[in-house]
Amino acid sequence: MINKLIKKIEKTHAPIVVGLDPMLDYVPEHIKAAAFKERGETLEGAAEAIWQFNKAIVDATYDLIPAVKPQIAMYEQFGTEGVKAYQKTVDYCHSKDLVVIGDVKRGDIGSTSAAYAVGHLGKVQVGSKKLSAFDEDFATVNPYLGSDGIKPFLEVCKEEKKGIFILVKTSNPSSGEFQDRLIDGRPLYEYVGEKVAQWGEEVMGDNYSYVGAVVGATYPEIGKVLRKVMPKSFILVPGYGAQGGKGADLVHYFDENGLGAIVNSSRGIIAAYKQETYASFGAEHFADASRAAVEAMIKDIDGALQAR
Repeated sequence: MINKLIKKIEKTHAPIVVGLDPMLDYVPEHIKAAAFKERGETLEGAAEAIWQFNKAIVDATYDLIPAVKPQIAMYEQFGTEGVKAYQKTVDYCHSKDLVVIGDVKRGDIGSTSAAYAVGHLGKVQVGSKKLSAFDEDFATVNPYLGSDGIKPFLEVCKEEKKGIFILVKTSNPSSGEFQDRLIDGRPLYEYVGEKVAQWGEEVMGDNYSYVGAVVGATYPEIGKVLRKVMPKSFILVPGYGAQGGKGADLVHYFDENGLGAIVNSSRGIIAAYKQETYASFGAEHFADASRAAVEAMIKDIDGALQAR
């Protein structure tokens, strides 16, 4: 799957991923009104609204991008109906040949970690059959519990040829409370990065490992260090746009071929119609605004890579 992701990035010239994180406030009123008319102001109605919102954005952008990243919490807040919308979103994105990164941030140990890995990336045994459940292509994983929490994912990745992105240095302002703590004079995130590189040696694609890392766009100097610590790990970069990151900050996350990283933007794309830059599209054409935001992001990152 890491090979497929790289090929799609090379084909689209777009090392970006659209974060499908549909807060109900992002959904235009006409989409919500139609969903509520059909299913009421219920959890089912909310789930229908976010599904229709997602579908329109995917239809408007899938030819420009290699991947999407749905954040499962945005669906779980609507209970089982929301999880159904998550599954429909994953399946629909696969029908458009998009790589799906399940932003699920799982982190546990033993049989629990194995169940998470099987549920999101692998196949679960049901009687005489093995069946896929969520069936994402990648999943995000929290390494805080150590190797016990990662190894079950590595086993599934080997079997299914899929991948994970491990949290190393996240984009949020308080990430340093733990991640920047010095141990023998070095920050904790460097130790985590070294473990990511080590785990990744067990599951290599052609040029990059199945095991990638999450490193926020808001800490570009740290990204520069971690690129060297994890030379064979693809880096998933959150924090572009709405959180302050921009293309010029991110060149060090990439290798000399312009590969090695994929940059996420969520509300900067899916809620683009709410921004002054794209306000002329209006809520009725929210998906066209999202397409324009994708095109601008591609231009920004490509321009930065060309200028370095």
